Order: sequence, then C-alpha cells, then structure tokens
Amino acid sequence: MLEEFKDFIKKYKVLGLAVAFIMAQYLGALVQSLVNNLVMPLVTFFLPSEIPWEEFTLWVLRIGAFIGDLITFIIVAFVIFLLVKYTAKLGID
Repeated sequence: MLEEFKDFIKKYKVLGLAVAFIMAQYLGALVQSLVNNLVMPLVTFFLPSEIPWEEFTLWVLRIGAFIGDLITFIIVAFVIFLLVKYTAKLGID
C-alpha cells in the first residue's frame, strides 16, 4: 500500500500541486497588498478626496472595489504568465 501511495504521488505530481497551491495563496496576498497599499493610493488622486477608494460608488455600483479587484487579477495573471513562460524555457512542465 505504501508503494501504491508513492506511485500516486509521483504519477499525479501531488507535491508540485501542493507547492503551487501554497505559493499561489501567498502570491495572492502579496499582490493584494501591492494593489491596496501602493497602486490604489495613486488611483485616489483621481477620486473625490472625501471618499476612500474601497467605498467609491457610481450609482449603486462599487466601482472602487471592482477596480482594486481588477488590478489584482491582472497582476496575478501576468505573474503566472511570466512563471509559466520561464519554467517552459527551463523545460519544466
């Protein structure tokens, strides 16, 4: 049974998946911090000063929160693209 378990780990590359999952969690937190603490304060120059960017709305739509999430998504997608491109260049699947 132990050999079967080892084969399962190797066949489905479970360790790599676990590492990727954990790294993705921390990458997401890091990018969220980047957006919240560095990017969005710059965006606030274009918003009315009395409203925090997270609470900026247009009618009933929470535009500020959406823009923050959109910027986070774009940065995460770009970092993943760079990682995939780099690992492919190294011959890592």
